[in-house]
Amino acid sequence: MNKWLHYAATHREHGMSTAEYAVGTIAACAFAALLFKVVSSPEVQEMLTSLIDRALKTGQE
Repeated sequence: MNKWLHYAATHREHGMSTAEYAVGTIAACAFAALLFKVVSSPEVQEMLTSLIDRALKTGQE
């Protein structure tokens, strides 16, 4: 039992618990959904298309 107490005392806070994984996963999914919403908006798509068109045109000239 002494070995366990020593291990527990020296290896505290290594890694996340299940609840922290759940919160981290939900936060990552929420961020991905927000990013998808922004990137799929017409304004951003138009800006990205314009940027790609300009990049391709400058390579041909």
